[in-house]
Amino acid sequence: MRLAGHIAVITGAASGIGRACVDLFTREGAGVALVDRCHVRLPEAARCVAATVDVTSAEEVRGAAEMVRDKLGEPNILVNCAAVTAFADTLSTTKADFRSVFDVNVLGILNICQAFVPAMQDRKGGSIVNVSSITGIVGAPGLSAYSASKGAIITLTRTMALELAERSIRVNCVCPASVDTPLTQASFDRTPDPARTRELNIKRHPLGRLGKPEDVANLILFLASDEASWITGGTYVIDGGASIARRWQE
Repeated sequence: MRLAGHIAVITGAASGIGRACVDLFTREGAGVALVDRCHVRLPEAARCVAATVDVTSAEEVRGAAEMVRDKLGEPNILVNCAAVTAFADTLSTTKADFRSVFDVNVLGILNICQAFVPAMQDRKGGSIVNVSSITGIVGAPGLSAYSASKGAIITLTRTMALELAERSIRVNCVCPASVDTPLTQASFDRTPDPARTRELNIKRHPLGRLGKPEDVANLILFLASDEASWITGGTYVIDGGASIARRWQE
């Protein structure tokens, strides 16, 4: 029970990496607040609460924070998984789409942290894990707003790590490649031949498969746990080898 006695807030908890984190964290003994703009199913026999929240709304996040404190206690782990994308290159991305992607992917993290971190500072301890992407490091044609937002998460993580270290709050981020989630499948489904697109995407990963949400959740669990007590400000690539091979062509 690596997280016994811990309380975690996990955004994007309805599906994908966020849901995998919920299932893993509860198995490891944590109390978990599931935050998503969609309805979320609570795990059975676990100490959990659900909050239907738009993370772009500071007011909604503050309200959820009060509910979490009342029902679970004060969280000492934040896992920011909530994300959206816009399928367009730089010259064709509208300003509205760019703003909406940044509002969820970056401002959402800000709102969650501003709601929960002050109490972590008072207690002098906590762990924050932000989900970025290898697209925030290497870029991705056709995903301009998404890639830019994920790059922003990396620098935000490093800045927060410096700001919060003296209060023993650790801040790290993970950078997955293609993980088999609804968001990834949506990108395949936009192409004329989704099955072929999926096949080509798999070939970009030397380990020969897409990532599973559980793969990423395992790394997040380690970074959130006391086992990583001397790790902060890190950017951890988890990509099946994609970033070293750069197999962007067939």
